[in-house]
Amino acid sequence: MSDAGDEDFEVRLIEVEETVQVTASAATDDVHGGPAAPGDDIQGMSYEEARDALVAVVDRLERGGSTLEESLALWERGEALAARCETWLIGARARLDAARGAAPVDA
Repeated sequence: MSDAGDEDFEVRLIEVEETVQVTASAATDDVHGGPAAPGDDIQGMSYEEARDALVAVVDRLERGGSTLEESLALWERGEALAARCETWLIGARARLDAARGAAPVDA
C-alpha cells in the first residue's frame, strides 16, 4: 500500500539525483563560473597554480551569492586543490630531508 509519504520520498530522491548531476557538471566549471579551461586538470597543476586556484575558490565562497550546487562544487574543487598543494609540500619536504640526509619527519 502506497501513501503520500512514499510519493514525497520518491520526488525528493529524483530531486537529489538531479542535484548530483548538476553538481557534477558544475565541478567542471572554473572558479569564475565559466567552463573550465582545456587541460584544467588539478593533478597536472604546479604548486603555485593549485595554490592560486584554491585562493580564488576560497574568495568566491567567502563572497557568497552562489547557489547551493555551485557552493558544493566549489567546496569539492577546493578540497581537491588543497590535496594537490599538500602533495607538493610533502614531496618538497622529502626532497629537503634527502638533501640534508635527515630522517623523514612524520606529518
